[in-house]
Amino acid sequence: MNFANQIVMTLLYLVLFPLAFIWLRRAWRIFIKKDYSEVALKRGEGPPNPEAWAPATGLVNLVAGCVASWVIVGLPVWIATGILLGPFRDNQTWYAIAGSTIWIKLFADFIVSRQAHPFILGRKKKSDPEVKS
Repeated sequence: MNFANQIVMTLLYLVLFPLAFIWLRRAWRIFIKKDYSEVALKRGEGPPNPEAWAPATGLVNLVAGCVASWVIVGLPVWIATGILLGPFRDNQTWYAIAGSTIWIKLFADFIVSRQAHPFILGRKKKSDPEVKS
């Protein structure tokens, strides 16, 4: 393995720490505190009914945070002791799991946010009653 790959793998491992914290904190806020301010955001705005989309968003964050935590804990245990807490038989597997988790989380959040904000076909109605000529 060359030096550039080692740097990229180290950076990915270090990035997992704040990502796992943020994702698990969001799941905590959604499921425990019932705070729906970060549910299915689109352009910074929440959906009309965030309670309906809270389980989907919370589950995406919980699964992604747990997988990232699993890699964070499992990789040093495998390197230090050789005990496998997951499929960490070589460097490529944990690297693939971590990278895939990040991308799948991004796509899943995008899909949930687009489903939560309905797309309205047709012309938008003017909210201003004055007609300018």
